[in-house]
Amino acid sequence: MEHESESHCCAPARPGAPADPPQARPGSVRGPDRGPVVALAGGRFSMGSDDASAYPADGEGPVRRVEVGPFTIDAHCVSNARFGTFVAATGHRTDAERYGASFVFGGLLPADFPPTRAVAAAPWWREVPGADWRHPEGPRSGLAGRADHPVVHVSWRDALAYCAWAGRSLPTEAQWEYAARGGLEQQPFPWGGELRPGGRHRMNVWNGSFPDRNTREDGYLGTCPVDAFEPNGYGLHNMTGNVWEWTADRFRPAVAGDDSLALRGGSYLCHASYCRRYRVSARMANTPESSTGNIGFRCAGPADRP
Repeated sequence: MEHESESHCCAPARPGAPADPPQARPGSVRGPDRGPVVALAGGRFSMGSDDASAYPADGEGPVRRVEVGPFTIDAHCVSNARFGTFVAATGHRTDAERYGASFVFGGLLPADFPPTRAVAAAPWWREVPGADWRHPEGPRSGLAGRADHPVVHVSWRDALAYCAWAGRSLPTEAQWEYAARGGLEQQPFPWGGELRPGGRHRMNVWNGSFPDRNTREDGYLGTCPVDAFEPNGYGLHNMTGNVWEWTADRFRPAVAGDDSLALRGGSYLCHASYCRRYRVSARMANTPESSTGNIGFRCAGPADRP
């Protein structure tokens, strides 16, 4: 069956919210390990892109000079291990768990997986009952060997709850892009202008023909560890590829009444044939209660508080 809700090729959206919103629990017991945090001085930079091959509706352009103040940002996405510490301390229940289902890329499901609803505009997305952060591909799957992979199937609201518990916040789009550029000006990737400099893979994206064949030339089919691949000039890992990352900002431009939030960075499903959103200026919108197997987040915070 085809899913009836609004969808997006990069990550489908879920309309509406569960009856009971997640509890943020600010001020509760802090996690013992927030992971490595990088302090950035901030400054003025050229944000956005006028790349003619990008997607005009995404609102990447025009390029404009933006100033960000000093801030801190996680060196990598929140991992399953770190999110598990948060859940153990707070009893948080994610939106995917409340709904009882989340969206999974069909190519990660076993061949004998029972039929489930597909997204009409992007049939490679399947709504899988029982898929959540502990079960990334549904009830038969688990986190064995993935403690250091990014937590997925987390909504914007789940990300906010984690940040409140950790005494952190989500980065703004400007903070995220400033950090992702790693000190470079108007380069498409965190390391420069070439997708594979010297033939080396620098991020986890789809290789081969999408969505039927992934050659795994970069070493991965789904997610990879949060600190895989070389960091950018600021010491930040996987600012492009691997998983989309929630930001603090509403998506602009937006249609009237739209409450979508902006995500950055692309994911392991990005491929030049249909989605060149694995660039530092690329953006995507999704609703605050949506969750998929390719969306995660990292935290930010004031310069004087790691």
